[in-house]
Amino acid sequence: MVLIELTKDFGYVVLTGVASVILTTYLGFKVGGARRNAGVPYPHAYASKEECEKDEKKMIFNCYQRAHQNTLEVYPAFLFTLLAGGINHPVLSSIGGGIWLFGRLIYAWGYYSGNPKQRLRGAFGYIGVLLLLGTSISSGVSLLTA
Repeated sequence: MVLIELTKDFGYVVLTGVASVILTTYLGFKVGGARRNAGVPYPHAYASKEECEKDEKKMIFNCYQRAHQNTLEVYPAFLFTLLAGGINHPVLSSIGGGIWLFGRLIYAWGYYSGNPKQRLRGAFGYIGVLLLLGTSISSGVSLLTA
């Protein structure tokens, strides 16, 4: 049996997790606004290609929706690595998480421009992913060798 003792610095991990909830909620609200503006009814997740060719607002809606959806696709891995890495490296994991969060925000804002290539401005968020992977691996190895 291995007991895991969390230091008070794990509070940074918790607050980074809370910031991620705020980010995903913000992105969701932005999708809702873009949906209303474009007139895309529920339950349609996206406007069709034909609709986008006729109405730029529908193309912009798709960009908002895609930015949010892509963030949600990688969100479970983010949360896992944030928590796992935070066991032994709470400050470094929180820094990595903050970089990822800021990268996702810039990614979304780039996508919102209507030019999907501008989402790449948020690619620096992968630095945060690498930090989180490194801290998670370190925590895992530490638990196995305890």
